[in-house]
Amino acid sequence: MIMQKNIFIYCAILFSTVFSYSQTQDAALNYALKDLTGTARFTAMSGAFGALGGDISALKINPAGSSIFLTNHVSFSISNEHYTNDAFFRNNATSSSNNKFDLHQAGAVFVYNSYNPEATLTKFSFGFTYDRNKSLDDKFTGLGAASTSIGNYFTNLANGVPLDLFTTMSGESLDDLYIYLGEANFSAEGFNNVNLQTAYLGYETFIFDAENPGDLNSTSYISNVSGNNFEQRYNHRSTGLNGKFSANGSLELDKRFYLGLNLNGHFINYEKTTDLYEIAPESSTVDEIYFENSLRTLGTGFSFDLGGIVKVNDMLRLGASYKSPTWYVIQDETKQYLETYSEGFEQPRAIANPRVINVFPNYRLRTPGELTGSAAVVFGEHGLLSVDYTYKNYANMKYSSDEVSIDFSTQNAIIDNLYQATSSIRIGGEYRLKNWRLRAGYRYEESPYKNEDLMSALNGYSAGIGYSFGKIRLDFAYDNAQRDYSANLDFTDYSERIQIDRSRSNYVLTMSLAM
Repeated sequence: MIMQKNIFIYCAILFSTVFSYSQTQDAALNYALKDLTGTARFTAMSGAFGALGGDISALKINPAGSSIFLTNHVSFSISNEHYTNDAFFRNNATSSSNNKFDLHQAGAVFVYNSYNPEATLTKFSFGFTYDRNKSLDDKFTGLGAASTSIGNYFTNLANGVPLDLFTTMSGESLDDLYIYLGEANFSAEGFNNVNLQTAYLGYETFIFDAENPGDLNSTSYISNVSGNNFEQRYNHRSTGLNGKFSANGSLELDKRFYLGLNLNGHFINYEKTTDLYEIAPESSTVDEIYFENSLRTLGTGFSFDLGGIVKVNDMLRLGASYKSPTWYVIQDETKQYLETYSEGFEQPRAIANPRVINVFPNYRLRTPGELTGSAAVVFGEHGLLSVDYTYKNYANMKYSSDEVSIDFSTQNAIIDNLYQATSSIRIGGEYRLKNWRLRAGYRYEESPYKNEDLMSALNGYSAGIGYSFGKIRLDFAYDNAQRDYSANLDFTDYSERIQIDRSRSNYVLTMSLAM
């Protein structure tokens, strides 16, 4: 397949190497974590709606909540999300931030009441909703000096590989050989296709040379990057969305018991670019290296939710709900770019820019389910207090594939060793003063990692205000959450991680209409 202007050839990467490059356990967590998103009322109370219902976004906590509505109901929300990442790496600090306006949620619930005083089934409701589970936008920069060069990464990938595999034949282009290294089966030799492609780019840009360039069977290479003090800059930039469409149905029984079901369709659209720029000491043959990798991930998934609410009396409500795991089918595409500058060469700048998109086979990801217990106290027309507790085990994340040649056992074992079961709590309250509504909330989520140095617990606060015009209500909310985590230097062999202090703020405006 050829695209006009920007011409890219699509390369089908061999099944056996799908997971070595395109995904890590961090990617699984990226799709399993969720932000606080929803209507302004829901956001202002930190999502503590499991026993309340009566809000479009409450349905994603407990699907029984749609039968709490008295009449048909429609709402949509817009938001401005702002995040700041303070990154700390090799005794240097950098800061990155971003703002984004977006459609936060939209939905409608339709209510059918029974007017038979002897009926057990007193109400039936169904609805349709869209929710932005999580923005995948992110960026951060790490700066600092290293004692070893990124050039060693390319040289180490090449060692043990015959020079013949890095040598173009007559009439063969860089793109042709790059595709061959990605598509050919080297399982008998024990070579990884993507590692071969990456090493080949290093050879083309003179990062290393063969010890015996006249012998095509030579498997030993010498780096052209020397020294022990390398200035490096690492950039991470990503954009995307993890979203969900839901169909809801619920019942009211005897005006006290509520049962509900959601059927959810999920989607992932994610793009990430990382680059590493290095300046070597003056003694080095290669003076500068710029290495860029791009990843695009597309995914679709399915899950379901079950829930129930009981009105114990006029004040007390209890709720319980279950979210199934989400079963995703995912495909990754990658691109690479490598450039070096060597002042002593006749042509100092060497560029390896294969016009090739590596397409990996589809694979499956299962993210963990959730169990939630809820309680709420309603003070008549004056206000309410609500609390939710959720249990979620991130060690249950699992990769799989229909292809027998793809083995995820190592990756799944890493997930099992890294992650743990977590508890989270959400507390929210609302005070009503005539047509005005004042709201506030707090939430706490434990770290999904067994080692909290990799990611801290999350603490979040929220507040909001609303005004009812009768059938129309306007609500506004603000929430802020803090969480620290550490990030890998993707597509390198550096074991160091960048420490990031992340602060996320969100402003939400919702219009609701009771029909």
